[in-house]
Amino acid sequence: MLTHYIEIRVRPDPEFSESMLLGALFSKLHRALADLQSNSIGVSFPQYSLKPKTLGNTLRIHADPAMLDKLSNTGWLRGMRDHVQINEMMHIPETAEYRTLSRKQFKTNVERLRRRRMKRKGESYEEACAYIPDTVERRSDLPFICLRSQSNGNTFLQFIELGTPQAEPIPGQFNTYGLSTTATVPWF
Repeated sequence: MLTHYIEIRVRPDPEFSESMLLGALFSKLHRALADLQSNSIGVSFPQYSLKPKTLGNTLRIHADPAMLDKLSNTGWLRGMRDHVQINEMMHIPETAEYRTLSRKQFKTNVERLRRRRMKRKGESYEEACAYIPDTVERRSDLPFICLRSQSNGNTFLQFIELGTPQAEPIPGQFNTYGLSTTATVPWF
């Protein structure tokens, strides 16, 4: 049950952008959640906004006190402490709403899709273009975090979709990014 949270705010830095530091913080959290094999820790971005498109500079990590302590004891913030301000563990306000925060994937690069089809189907570029027109490509209006894959080193954008407000929490499991399509996190 998500009863408590820790708030981590990225500090301004002349050498690194806010979004770069938030991405590094989120990557470290992902690795820690994967190592813990946890599915009971959710995240939120209280400054989430579509206009302007941003996640802001604050990450909240939601869980029960025992799980937050377990996460803290992993040392996952090593190397980030100079770049962030960490608040003490706090209880979720009783007035909080609840929302899902989930990963949303888009077919954002038509050329990549065509190259992939050519490789998988043995088609020519013209055949792949006929099957995958330019209109397939979509641009997202959602805020995102730029991450680097641990398996292949490629950089990718993880778009974050905010669900509609719920009066009551909906329990469920979170992935190793602290996101879920069904389980809600407190929103305040």
